Amino acid sequence: MNVVCIGGGYVGCVTAVSFAVLGTKTTIVDINEEKINLLNSGKAPIYEPGIEQLIKQTIGNMLFATTEYDCIKEADIIFICVETPTASDGSADLSRVKKAAFEIGRNINKTKFTVIVNKSTVPVGTGDVVFAIIAEASGLKPDKDFAVVSNPEFLREGSALRDVFFPDRIVVGTNNQIAEEIMKKLYEPIVTRKNYSQLSAQYFYLKQYASDKYPIYFSTDVKTAEMIKYTANAFLAVKVSFINEIAMLCEKLGINVLEVAKGIGLDSRIGEKFLEVSPGWQGTCFPKDTSELYLTSKRYNQELTILKAAIDANWAMHRYVVEKIVNFLGCLNGKTIGILGLTFKPDTDDARRTQAQFIIPHLLSLGARIRVFDPQGMEMFKRFNPHLDIVYCNKGEDVAYMADCILLLTHWQEFKSLNWREMYRILKTPYILDARNFLSRSELEEAGFYYHGLGVGKNSGRPGR
Repeated sequence: MNVVCIGGGYVGCVTAVSFAVLGTKTTIVDINEEKINLLNSGKAPIYEPGIEQLIKQTIGNMLFATTEYDCIKEADIIFICVETPTASDGSADLSRVKKAAFEIGRNINKTKFTVIVNKSTVPVGTGDVVFAIIAEASGLKPDKDFAVVSNPEFLREGSALRDVFFPDRIVVGTNNQIAEEIMKKLYEPIVTRKNYSQLSAQYFYLKQYASDKYPIYFSTDVKTAEMIKYTANAFLAVKVSFINEIAMLCEKLGINVLEVAKGIGLDSRIGEKFLEVSPGWQGTCFPKDTSELYLTSKRYNQELTILKAAIDANWAMHRYVVEKIVNFLGCLNGKTIGILGLTFKPDTDDARRTQAQFIIPHLLSLGARIRVFDPQGMEMFKRFNPHLDIVYCNKGEDVAYMADCILLLTHWQEFKSLNWREMYRILKTPYILDARNFLSRSELEEAGFYYHGLGVGKNSGRPGR
């Protein structure tokens, strides 16, 4: 088969590279020449562990990249992998999806059956929108000449290769039997692990992602598949907000939320995942997906009040982090806060809509001066927040210079091995707020720090002023 992925961003790049590795000729189409030039030179336009090695192995062989839409004429399957950012009213902006559908309609091969796949996260009913645009632009008969399929992505930034080669499930929504058979054939190598031993030998670093669990291929209709993606992310967001609220209560009661989370996570009905306390969820998925799903529920007079509570609780958690600093330091006017981590999670350079983007302006509004460091996310954070008057440091230790507080927002593994004794020496006030409960409390307290976590019972150090 011949596959085309429209969009060379995170989803499009990972999807295309993965199919190429599995032996399917795949072409990435993106109007951004910089992305295409990077791909054709064997470099990744995104940061994702392992992805660049795969690009170097497949580009010009099974993987191709172009700014032109002509390749659509040769495609058997066309994936729409463009961004669906949040519009001003909180709904999903589908302008890029509609543009992609129009270009597909203009360039589609009219002599053979073609499958168009919505891989982007889109609201329920978007399949019908894409269907209509392609039919009008091409003059083809829907379901006879082409079909539109929903195949939501469940990729986690930082572990996308694991998720694509060893997924829990593959969800395919279609109302067309021919399209269903084509999608099954496309995903057969992943579902059956066909030639995976050969793959591991050729791409040796894929061995680390090996799993004994085979994925479930779940077939349903288009609208149900669209709803599954939103519901999954909304449920996980609710779970994070819930444990964060429990953490705040635990702190009041002198209880360690880490023990509580472990205890309830042992229940197979609950599970341990997404019970990690954090300064609130952010990133490119949870905020826009929860917003769109909540607005949909409001539009149809069936308000998801639990989701609304989770969204409100998330904003409260951002504020709570700032309040803890104020409670310890008092007035922040003229104080310096050193921040470790700008991405919403480790092992990614994605610094869009992160916790830092909301917490830093709050601290600045209280008169604080900010020094920051992130191993991968500083360039993107600076690009999306050019108005913020903050100091970008060359290494993690530098955020401590004459600082009154170290605030850890992202749990990058390398932060554990920073020279904390050197940081203690150059700090003005040896106070750490570990918003991920990630660092070693005992080691830091032994070194002389006042250590605060979130919901870990009694915090060390002097009382608030």
